Amino acid sequence: MGLISGLLTWPVAPARGVAWIAEQVLDEAERQWADPGAVERALVDVDARRASGELTDAEADELEEELVARLIGGPDPGGRHG
Repeated sequence: MGLISGLLTWPVAPARGVAWIAEQVLDEAERQWADPGAVERALVDVDARRASGELTDAEADELEEELVARLIGGPDPGGRHG
C-alpha cells in the first residue's frame, strides 16, 4: 500500500479491523457449530439431563433431533446454511 492510499484509507482502518474480527468470530462459531465432537458431547449432556429428570422425553427428543440435524449439516440458527 502506498503512502497516499494509506493516508486516504487511514480513517476507515478501525472499521476494517472490526469487520475482520467479526469474520473471525463467525468462522469460529461455524466451525464449532459443525464440530462432531461438540455435537456428541451435547447429545451425552441431553441424555444425562433426561436421566436426571431435568428434561422430559419430548424435550430431550426435540434437542436430540436438532443436534443430529446439526451433525448432518442441517441449517444453523442464523439460517445461512442448509
